[in-house]
Amino acid sequence: MRWDHLTENPATAGDSALFTADAVTTRTIDTPEFRGITFHEIRARSIVNRVPGASRMPFEWTVNPYRGCSHACVYCFARKTHSYLDLDTGLGFDTQIVVKVNAPELLRAQLASSRWHGAHIAMGTNVDCYQRAEGRYRLMPGILAALRDHANPFSILTKGTLILRDLELLRQAAEVTEVGVSMSVGFVDETLWRTVEPGTPSPARRLDTVRRLSEHGIDCGVLMAPVVPFLGDHPDQLRATVRAIAAAGATSVTPLVLHLRPGAREWYTQWLEKHHPHLVRRYERLYAQGAYAPTWYQRRITRYVHELAAEYGIGPAHRGAARKLPAREERPAALDGPGPTQLSLL
Repeated sequence: MRWDHLTENPATAGDSALFTADAVTTRTIDTPEFRGITFHEIRARSIVNRVPGASRMPFEWTVNPYRGCSHACVYCFARKTHSYLDLDTGLGFDTQIVVKVNAPELLRAQLASSRWHGAHIAMGTNVDCYQRAEGRYRLMPGILAALRDHANPFSILTKGTLILRDLELLRQAAEVTEVGVSMSVGFVDETLWRTVEPGTPSPARRLDTVRRLSEHGIDCGVLMAPVVPFLGDHPDQLRATVRAIAAAGATSVTPLVLHLRPGAREWYTQWLEKHHPHLVRRYERLYAQGAYAPTWYQRRITRYVHELAAEYGIGPAHRGAARKLPAREERPAALDGPGPTQLSLL
């Protein structure tokens, strides 16, 4: 990848909360891939972070080599974190990318510490570690090598097809420790994808990545997220998505309905007003109680996706034993009212 027409500006402390780091170099690159994006290279002081409220999460520790994300998903819950750096949570989150250039060496030192006891480390839980910037900065190979060398269990959640670059490192790590990989694919509707996730690889390319990982011995599940109310939740859309996930050889599918935390909610609402103004009031009603859709709605989506997963044979329990749902079995004709049978959201 060429980085022609690059400008470099050392930053000074006090410019914003960002510059409490030891060193910051700001770079802008005038190439089609990165036009309009600014990179703030920092030497971070720590890289392994404990998750707030970890008792409610399936993981306790995370590594995030980037802050901000050029995937530009309008719903991204991590947008609020940019405000902690005195950066904008809308366009700024998409275009002002913080790069922790010393992340691999910091992680290696942390894993070697006598105070570290080999806990599972999750990556991609805040912003995507395989966003476009990773093609230039190549932080993940060093991170994966450190985890492999210390046989430290880890998982990766991504929308980035760039993960295939590190396939051999993933295979090596999987020989000595537990490795989990999940691809995020909430829908296969290309019209919706182009507007709501404009900086990501297409759903088809992501699912092809799932297929290629599986072919090379790396099991890959799919986080079906987000299921977008009124735009991606029609039964036919859900069926098309689960069918495609199954065809890609995913080991599991976990649905997650769109949630709109502060920072993301405002940006998403602006997008909705521009692209689907007729839905604004419906969203106000659906999310009237806060960041999450009502429990009945989440459960109804989850139930239907689980039924489809069973039908298409996704998951170890269903492999080779796909079943056809009886015609009389209830399916949601419209997902905007409570269903008679509900399952807990994963």
